[in-house]
Amino acid sequence: MLKSLIQKAKRTEIGREYGFRTIRNAQDYARQVPVRNYDAIRDHIQRMMQGETNVLWPGLVTWFAKSSGTTADKSKFIPVTTEHLNHTHTRSGWYTLALLYHRNPEVRVFADKNLVMTGSISRTPHPDIRYGDVSAIMLHHLPWIGRPFFTPDFNTSLLPEWDKKIEIMADVCSRQNVGVFAGVPTWTLVLFRRMLELTGKSNMQEVWPHASVYMHGGVGFGPYQEQFNAMFPNERFAYQEIYNASEGYFASQDTNDRQEGLLLFPDTGIYYEFIPEGQWHHPTPEAIPLKDVELGKPYAMVITTNGGLWRYKIGDTVMFTSTDPYRLCITGRTKQYINTFGEEVMVDNTDRAIELTSRALRATVSDYTVAPVHMTLHGRGGHHWLIEFDQAPDDIKAFAEMLDTNLQQLNSDYEAKRFQSMALDSLQLTVLPKGTFRKWLQKKGKSGSQAKVPRLSNERIYLEEVLAMISHPHTQQKTV
Repeated sequence: MLKSLIQKAKRTEIGREYGFRTIRNAQDYARQVPVRNYDAIRDHIQRMMQGETNVLWPGLVTWFAKSSGTTADKSKFIPVTTEHLNHTHTRSGWYTLALLYHRNPEVRVFADKNLVMTGSISRTPHPDIRYGDVSAIMLHHLPWIGRPFFTPDFNTSLLPEWDKKIEIMADVCSRQNVGVFAGVPTWTLVLFRRMLELTGKSNMQEVWPHASVYMHGGVGFGPYQEQFNAMFPNERFAYQEIYNASEGYFASQDTNDRQEGLLLFPDTGIYYEFIPEGQWHHPTPEAIPLKDVELGKPYAMVITTNGGLWRYKIGDTVMFTSTDPYRLCITGRTKQYINTFGEEVMVDNTDRAIELTSRALRATVSDYTVAPVHMTLHGRGGHHWLIEFDQAPDDIKAFAEMLDTNLQQLNSDYEAKRFQSMALDSLQLTVLPKGTFRKWLQKKGKSGSQAKVPRLSNERIYLEEVLAMISHPHTQQKTV
């Protein structure tokens, strides 16, 4: 795979800069080409979007996937070449469908309507170049065989105004038989709530009697599981998790146990490398090839793709649950963690703690974010959680205490810092009014399928911005 990609790009600007002609093996490649992030290739991509050819990939690239990341002020634009669209995204989509049927032969993908929550598409000043969410680009290029089964119409699905889109989709789709649907959980739930308002039904299974599969990805699903179980109270209803990012379609669920991880696709135009945890923030990290990964160890993923990304650090952290075949789970982001006090809390820890606590206390969480409470001369540090409940627990204090306990059980470093509250105090919990996170995203111009609330941060910037939007938050602070 690597040799094929290098051969195709040896005459490009990037190929000449790093001597692709002289690369004979993976060792040469790792030695000659540095690991880079988006900042290092931003100028290259901006020139490509203006119409320059043969920069990161041969020829003119006419599509770019816009990624909002985790609500950073600047969007990222990832090249989507013809090869990348056909051999990575589309092929992986067919693989996912095959895995779905393998797990659930009775699903009705081609019997009822399919709904996908997508973003929109925009044009650049260049007449041939467009950009949009990767979901929208895939929809625009949907193979003809799938088009008769899609709902609603393409124009509605690609509307940029999410409020208008939700309203039309709720009206149209509530009157159709939908069997399979896909999208980021937060926006999917917004649509469902509106549909229940319009129909007067008590759950979505009553609206869509044939609904059998939900395909999801982009954020950890644990905090949303109970809400979807309530929406579809059907033991045979299936969940298919996928790992489809703007940079590539990497993996999909192949077993009925979500804890087993996602099956990695090794033959879809992507060469994989992985940076061990101790090297994540090193200026010149040493990445290992796929064949050398070990079970249970956290890695930052590095990809080389047929979309013109060369040793690109996408920012995701993963952990392998199997090497035969290769299965992995997404553990978080290299920039989304809390380690202010040496506690090394990752997103998979907080997602799981939310899931366990919500299940025990019959609560449902729609979104959350966490930031540190910094130490003062007379006070200990801690974590401050902002949580928006779809169904709040009867006792907020009990929820906070159990959440803190579950997090300690999931993360030994956090447990050590919490021991007798010597280093860290109990977490603080602020309950937000419903819709607060959505309003915050809209205020930042991040409404869309790629907009996500940042789960964890070592700074209080996001948290303070959200708090500033509410005048009377209900705050439960713990001092024990």
